[in-house]
Amino acid sequence: MKALLCKAWGGPEDLVMENVASPEPGAGQVRIDVHAAGLNFPDLLMIAGKYQFKPEFPFSPGMEVGGVVSAIGDGVTNIAVGDRVMAATGHGGFAEQVLANEAKTFKLPDGVTYQQGAAFPVTYGTTYHALKDRANLQPGETLLVHGASGGVGLNAVELGKLMGAKVIGTVGSDAKMDIVRQYGADEVFNYSTNSIKDTVKELTGGAGADVIYDPVGGDAFDQSMRSIAWGGRLLVVGFASGRIPEAKANLILLKQCQLVGVFWGAWTEKFPDECRAQFTELLDWCAEGKLNPHISLQFGLDDVPAAMNALAERKATGKVVINVR
Repeated sequence: MKALLCKAWGGPEDLVMENVASPEPGAGQVRIDVHAAGLNFPDLLMIAGKYQFKPEFPFSPGMEVGGVVSAIGDGVTNIAVGDRVMAATGHGGFAEQVLANEAKTFKLPDGVTYQQGAAFPVTYGTTYHALKDRANLQPGETLLVHGASGGVGLNAVELGKLMGAKVIGTVGSDAKMDIVRQYGADEVFNYSTNSIKDTVKELTGGAGADVIYDPVGGDAFDQSMRSIAWGGRLLVVGFASGRIPEAKANLILLKQCQLVGVFWGAWTEKFPDECRAQFTELLDWCAEGKLNPHISLQFGLDDVPAAMNALAERKATGKVVINVR
């Protein structure tokens, strides 16, 4: 089978395409014939050696896939050969076949495409866990979403509205405002030309945001600490800006707020049953049309470096998908 391999830490242009042996599933694993794979910002960090998880060389990036099960290992009971599935693989998705744990493989409902499945696990999984479990977002609360046009950000806008919140989105350019509004944001503004602190205070009548979803870090985090409501929750999701910020303890005290870490991958390992229950709910919403993964760019397997560069240069909104078959 064809696989795009990372053999040393580097950039997208350092990846190489090779023919490798088909993987054989071990106990509790399934093999998936990949039709589509989702591209995520952590994929860029992973091939550069900057992600918290470092696979052994050589490995294929690609954290999520949609496809068809072609083999199962011992002990697999809920997934069968021929099932249409999506899976969170951790890595390995940019290949014609990949192994996945049964616990992180989910049957696709009728009407949900492989591309939608490939665009689903990492961003929807992370975001729903963040808003539901970590923030306990309540109807009527104000949710501020940074990077609102990106993969996790757009999901946060969509899920926040579905959960009954008032949603404010921030974006880096005026051109990205429309898609955020289409996904339900009540207010959207460009943080490059507007102060986050001043704009949020104006939009909330001085109260601030009850929940802040921050996959950006850097200056956005700094401004969030001054935009949060009394008793608010600031969700630390990632650091797409490149700078890991530090919080001033006096602001946490004065606002009586919480800084809440969101590490969805570790949570899925510790609580697989809860993870499966959440995906059952999310996929049902997708099949009903309540959730609609936004895929702005699609590339072939040979064009993954170009896809990664497009993501790094913030040319995408929502998700970027790699079509393998």
